Amino acid sequence: MKKTFILFICIFISQDFFAQKQVTLEDIWLNYEFYPNGVSGFKSMNDGEHYSTTEKTENRIKIYKNSFETGKVIETIMDSDDKRLKRMGNYTFNTSEDKILIATNTESIYRYSTKSIYYIYNTKTKTLNNLFEDKVMYATFSPNGNNIAYVFENNLYVYSLLTEDTKQITFDGVNNKIINGASDWVYEEEFSLVRSFDWSHDSKTIAYYKFDESDVKEFSMDIFKGGLYPTQEVFKYPKAGEDNSKVTLHLYDLKTNKITDINLGKNYEYIPRIKWFSLRDSTQKLIIFGMNRYQNELDVLTSQTDGSTRVFFSEKDKYYIDIHDNITFLKDHDAFIWTSEKDGFNHIYIKYLFDSNDVQITKGNWEITKFYGVDENNIIYFSSKESGSIYSSLYKVDLNDNDYKRILMTKNTGYNNITFSEGMKYFMNSFSDRNTPPYITLNRTFDGEIIKVLEDNYDFYEKLKKYNLSEKEFFTIETEDGVELNTWMMKPTNFDPNNEYPLYMFLYGGPGSQQVTDSWGWFNYFWYQHLNELGYIVACVDNRGTGGKGAEFKKMTYKELGKYETIDQINAAKYFGNLNYIDKNRIGIQGWSYGGYMSSLAITKGADVFKMAIAVAPVTNWRYYDNIYTERYMRTPQENASGYDDNSPINHVDKLKGSYLLVHGTADDNVHVQNTMEMISALIKANKQFDLFIYPDKNHGIFGGNTRYHLYKKMTDFILENL
Repeated sequence: MKKTFILFICIFISQDFFAQKQVTLEDIWLNYEFYPNGVSGFKSMNDGEHYSTTEKTENRIKIYKNSFETGKVIETIMDSDDKRLKRMGNYTFNTSEDKILIATNTESIYRYSTKSIYYIYNTKTKTLNNLFEDKVMYATFSPNGNNIAYVFENNLYVYSLLTEDTKQITFDGVNNKIINGASDWVYEEEFSLVRSFDWSHDSKTIAYYKFDESDVKEFSMDIFKGGLYPTQEVFKYPKAGEDNSKVTLHLYDLKTNKITDINLGKNYEYIPRIKWFSLRDSTQKLIIFGMNRYQNELDVLTSQTDGSTRVFFSEKDKYYIDIHDNITFLKDHDAFIWTSEKDGFNHIYIKYLFDSNDVQITKGNWEITKFYGVDENNIIYFSSKESGSIYSSLYKVDLNDNDYKRILMTKNTGYNNITFSEGMKYFMNSFSDRNTPPYITLNRTFDGEIIKVLEDNYDFYEKLKKYNLSEKEFFTIETEDGVELNTWMMKPTNFDPNNEYPLYMFLYGGPGSQQVTDSWGWFNYFWYQHLNELGYIVACVDNRGTGGKGAEFKKMTYKELGKYETIDQINAAKYFGNLNYIDKNRIGIQGWSYGGYMSSLAITKGADVFKMAIAVAPVTNWRYYDNIYTERYMRTPQENASGYDDNSPINHVDKLKGSYLLVHGTADDNVHVQNTMEMISALIKANKQFDLFIYPDKNHGIFGGNTRYHLYKKMTDFILENL
């Protein structure tokens, strides 16, 4: 199997030199020719020995049961031509796996939130029944499989599969006022908290959030499609320095129908996580995260079913604390696995429930990127950047070994994206690198060996052989401040070092992000190939403030977002301009969202360096963005006015010299089009010419129908005309 993999890579790299086929925008964004295969519907089944996958054709939906040990299909669990499943989305099994909860006709609300029509499929009778007539949110089996909790019109409900009765748990849900069991906009976007209820392990209790949005100010967006007069969408959006929802936690007892309020002991501005666990005596406890508004103090509390709480441990940071889900209870030790940046890099610790001392498991000048869990033998599994900040590899550590030696489990250098089975006996690895699309394997956890190749994307490789593609080159740039920045570059395939080429820089640059990773680049990778064919060099630099290099590198932009990031991008452009094969008078830059903010600063603060810039959905004034994100890095505008104003692009428009294209969607609920309108006003006031394109009723992603093709055609034409 490994030899086969190496052969495929060699085939890809040694493509036919005389291949003439060109990468076109139509093939990228209309025909979707450059879309490698994945493994559809992969889920571990409860026994940890089998997994399910889905297969969808025009008229049929199938769910297969597969063996982890052999990778072979052993049973067809569902084979249906029922038209009601035509728009099937996510699915989950109950505990006994004789019923499947299927979401269909799923409708997006914001970035993560959705509502769906749900069906129950009985694997024994092969029947499909509509669970609810209306679209509901977050239908979730209880651990024993007897009940389903869900949210409808801001209230929490429980449906019994045994009696087929529905109980309404809360009654005060009101749009734009009270939310039960789901989160408000800002918790969803910035804490990734979407389903805001959780079943206890014994299925007797539901812990849930209540958001009181009454004091949160409203934001409105005009919707232009669908009628003679525009309509208006209004939702609660707390901007920097403004009031948040008042959040409370509650416990619902299924047997008594009683609701108990959880007493947190003090008023926390944010409660970003809750999670149930069971002690050795089967006592149910709830873990609760409580944070202050600055997000630099975190209490981890434990609560019992009577609503009482105590602070288990606390963390403080001189900058801020990133919220994560890396907490796992070690039942045999009355302890938790936890990750923290308190030694300067994100590492794993054991925190004991009844002992104030904790134990650091991993150490070094590298980061843990994801913690997967602990198996029955007390072996923990995690991904880290120990082999380099642009890579991600899987490791394991035996907690029974006092030396905590790390064992590398994935041998390929690049990015390894891991999904474990229940019990962690097996894992699926989707491996990619700079020039290799996903190569998906089923592996045995004991030794990491491949059991089966689930998807080698051979046909995709064969397609790529028809193109003369450029390769990404990785290197580092040292800034004037002596800081090394990770960089990639893509040169035209007919590159001649004796010629001068225009340079097109792409960036994101936001806190903790990374664009320079040795991983598959998806659609933009082929757009860059298209630009290479048009004679442009394309490059990307991860400035200070990005991730992968420890807390100080990431958090040094605190209270001054945009300042050091812009300095780094300007210095990087100067570095590139000094290379013999780059025309220093033809350097452009483009970004989206935070990247749009950065490209706007680059074309203004770096007006003598950049000839053109494109800003898609940019923040132009941090006062207009949400408070959880903005205040985490900047504190409030009332406290840090200069931090907000000194690096807002609207305050630097007078410096603009080059060509500038602004792009925004009017239905962007995340970075409001208000940012672009403010930028327009500032540019006009400064008598600066610029280009503008607005996409009606498009959100932050600006997609749907021909939209992405239109956008990338617009940007490509702008580059050709101005760079």
